[in-house]
Amino acid sequence: MPVEIPTDLTPELVPFAWLLGEWEGDGFLGYADVDQRPFRQHVHFVHHGLPFLEYRAETHLIDDGLPSRLIAVESGFWQLDRRFEDGDLGPGLMPPDVVPVLRDAESVERLRTGSGGFPVLATISRPGGVSELYVGEINGPRIQLGTDAVMRAAGAMTYTAATRMFGLVNGDLFWAWDMAAEGHELATHASAELKKKD
Repeated sequence: MPVEIPTDLTPELVPFAWLLGEWEGDGFLGYADVDQRPFRQHVHFVHHGLPFLEYRAETHLIDDGLPSRLIAVESGFWQLDRRFEDGDLGPGLMPPDVVPVLRDAESVERLRTGSGGFPVLATISRPGGVSELYVGEINGPRIQLGTDAVMRAAGAMTYTAATRMFGLVNGDLFWAWDMAAEGHELATHASAELKKKD
C-alpha cells in the first residue's frame, strides 16, 4: 500500500506520513490481576502545517461484540526529537517563521541516527492527572517509544513507566503498550490492530 505524502506536509514530518489519517480497530487490554478485555479504538493523527502531528485516541470496551462504554481518551503531539531554534514555534504563543526551520529533505536527513531511523519525541496526556513524555525512534514504518518522564497529579493512580511500539504491517497499524503501574514491574498492558478509515 503506497504512502501518500500531502503536499503541505512540512519536511520533518515526512517520516511520519504513514501514520496520518484515521484508524480504527480492536484489541485486548489487561494488566497484573486484571483479566483481558476486548476493546475498540479510534485513533486520529493530523498535521497542521507545523513540525508536529496531533494525536487523539478514544477507546471503548466491547460487550457482546459491540463497543459499549468509553474507558479512555488520550491526546498529544508527536515530532522529531531535535533542538528547537530561532524560527521554531514557542515558547508560549510565539509564532514560528513562515518558512520551516528544516526546509528540505537534506536538512531532515542530518537528524538520521546510526541505526537508520530518526529520533522521536511524543507527549501523551489523558484524564486522571497523568502525562507522559516519550522518546524513541522512527525507522521506516516502525516507532519504538519509552517514557523519559511521567508527570502525575497528587491524587493520580501510581504509574511510573511505559513503552509503546507502533508498526505498519500490510497496510494495518499494529501497536503494543507495556506499563509499570500500581507497584508492578513493566509488563504487557494492551495491543491492537487498526485499519485505515477511508
